[in-house]
Amino acid sequence: MMLRALELAARGVGQVSPSPLVGCVIVDDRGQVIGEGCFLYDGIKHAETLALEQAGEKARGATAYISLEPHAHHGRTPPCTEALLEAGIKRVVVAIDDPNPLVSGKGIESLRRADVAVDVGLMAKEAKVINEKYILHMNQGRPFIHLKLAVSLDGRIATRTGESRWITGPQSRARVHELRHEYDAILVGAGTAIHDDPLLTDRSGNKRSRQLVRIVLDGALNLSPASRLCQTARNTPVLVFSAKDADLAREEALKAEGVEVVRCENGPRDLIGVLSELDRRSIQSLLVEGGAAVAGAFLDAGLVDKVSFFIAPIIIGGCDSPFSIGGVGAERLVDAVNLKEVLITPRGRDIEITGYPSSDMKGEG
Repeated sequence: MMLRALELAARGVGQVSPSPLVGCVIVDDRGQVIGEGCFLYDGIKHAETLALEQAGEKARGATAYISLEPHAHHGRTPPCTEALLEAGIKRVVVAIDDPNPLVSGKGIESLRRADVAVDVGLMAKEAKVINEKYILHMNQGRPFIHLKLAVSLDGRIATRTGESRWITGPQSRARVHELRHEYDAILVGAGTAIHDDPLLTDRSGNKRSRQLVRIVLDGALNLSPASRLCQTARNTPVLVFSAKDADLAREEALKAEGVEVVRCENGPRDLIGVLSELDRRSIQSLLVEGGAAVAGAFLDAGLVDKVSFFIAPIIIGGCDSPFSIGGVGAERLVDAVNLKEVLITPRGRDIEITGYPSSDMKGEG
């Protein structure tokens, strides 16, 4: 039943930020499902409310399986704990508590005070993965950061002449659009924006509640107003972080196309400052797509929470062909970034390697 609640929660991917993904299943005393619900931000009603409405009077004396702790405070909706109590739910099984200070522990406590049996921790690991973006954003006050790169077998992201379209095949590119659908914003450096002239849009075809924000770190404001990013800025937001003393005329030219420019006190290389601004805008998750300098900067700063490499079975070679990761990098192999919980997935002729950087894993000889 909890697995089903998690499946329902996942239906809200791309449609709940900055809120969490939540699914609820209500079961009668015979073990029969009598109500289901998942939260969608635009729908206002929470998963528990939808499931209770479906269950009706049958909810009295039933058990609710919920992927995340129900809230006990008044927000956009009345407390879900009140709805559960009014419906006569006698037992609640919660996968994980909610890290939001307004909710954390209070929902569970409220139910227990009303003599509802509450169990916490069923399929907790799976529930944390589903809500990994929300949990990190709540705990650390910055967006969850996922580094995505498309590379050749020898780790190059372009030829020596700068050609990079397309290193990976159509299956990998389709998967990238699925990833973009999961995230609130996508970020690249000025070099990638200028040389590749990308659109950086979500072309998955899936519904999303917020527009994807396209971000460029461009200290000198070298991005051309004629670029595809700027020419589509009125339809899909573009946010450029620049140096404090960047040329005013260039800023005005970008603004004329609908681009928003944020001047950074310490320049766009101050990633903490950039992320603080994104947090202020309630951007819960960020997909970083390069180039090498930006990827290296985020890794060197220890700000990458998840990594996905799409590796094509081609060898580019050449001393002047750019590698995927710049920055300072590891001085010793034991200092290299190790990934845990690695998943390797075929994508046509390519392979996708996804994992989580682990600070406690060391290279072994």
